[in-house]
Amino acid sequence: MKKEETVKLISAEGFEFVISMEAAMVSQTIRNMLTSPGSFAEREHGEVTFPEISTTILEKICQYFYWSLQFAKGKETEFHIEPELTLELMMAANYLHT
Repeated sequence: MKKEETVKLISAEGFEFVISMEAAMVSQTIRNMLTSPGSFAEREHGEVTFPEISTTILEKICQYFYWSLQFAKGKETEFHIEPELTLELMMAANYLHT
């Protein structure tokens, strides 16, 4: 995958997740950050920092992005969420509009 086909998502702890641009576009918030006109740092550098989202939650969100793409293509599989992550995931999903 070419660098321009990926986006780097950075958690509160500084952990970096490099995912496909297609997967990142599942989130309306990330889509707006990366495609809005102007010279936003996220658009210029292809990376988005989430100072309020922990590494564990951001990892699960990245998994969800890829699961969502597969689901949209007709591959229906279960997406497991650990009960202890539910509240934080719901807050992050609300912020990311996913």
